[in-house]
Formats: sequence, C-alpha cells, structure tokens
Amino acid sequence: MTDENSEAKLNNQPQEKKKKKRKKRHNRKTGFYYSFFTIVLIFCLIQIGYGAILNIGKIISYQGKMVTLENLLKKAQMRNQDLKSEKKVVTSDNSLEGIARNNLKMAGEDEVLIIINKKVEEPKKKKSKWQSFKFPFQKQEKEVEPTGNIYIPPEVVEE
Repeated sequence: MTDENSEAKLNNQPQEKKKKKRKKRHNRKTGFYYSFFTIVLIFCLIQIGYGAILNIGKIISYQGKMVTLENLLKKAQMRNQDLKSEKKVVTSDNSLEGIARNNLKMAGEDEVLIIINKKVEEPKKKKSKWQSFKFPFQKQEKEVEPTGNIYIPPEVVEE
C-alpha cells in the first residue's frame, strides 16, 4: 500500500504541477484582463470629466451672452418706445408747421417771409512759424474770392 500510495503521489505530482501552472496562467490572464479593463475604465472616466468641464464652460459663456443680449433687447425696446413717442410729436400739425417755419424758411398762405442775413466774420488764420518757410512739397491752398457780404467757407466752394 505504501508503494501504491507513493506511486500515486508520484503520478499526482506532475498533475498537480500542471494544475498549478494552469492556475498561474489563468491568474496571469485574468490579471491582465482586469488591468486592461481598469485602464479602459479610467480612460472613460477621464473623458467624462473632460466633457463635463467643457460643458460647464459653455454653459457659463452662454449665460454671459444671454445677459448681454437681454440688456441689448431692453435698450432696443426703450429706444423703440422713445422713437414712437418722438414720431407722434413730430407728426403733429403744430410741430410740422414749426419745422417748416424755422428750419425750411416757409410761410403760411397769408404771411410774408422776411429773412435777415447776419454778417458773418471771416475766421482769422493763425500763422505758425513753419508757414513762413516755403517747402517745395507743401500743398498750396487756393484762395477763395469773397462774394458780397456772405462768407462761404473753402470746403463749400467747388473747384
């Protein structure tokens, strides 16, 4: 019996070694799979966190834009109300008549229009010390001839 047991033990030892090797291989494979799965999960968590941060940033910027647009809308509505009230004032008969008399120099049917021109003094030009020198590249100004009592600025005169 002892011989059989010893033979059985000898036969079982290679089988036990094979089982241990299989178990080690299995443990290595599962360890590799678990570590790979852990890395994939960590990568997914990083992606989720990054997306959340980006979305929070967009939400904050859109809220800021909404506030500025709401303020702009309020200002536009107030301006619209002002323009509507101004339109009512301007389109009334009294204001149209006032504009025609004062700005457009018009008179009513039985009225005579008298326009009194006030003498306008010519503005005096200040000479700088550099104007006494005549440089060849300096732009020459054309002199405007005075026409009667009315001063016409040089910008108005056509060439």
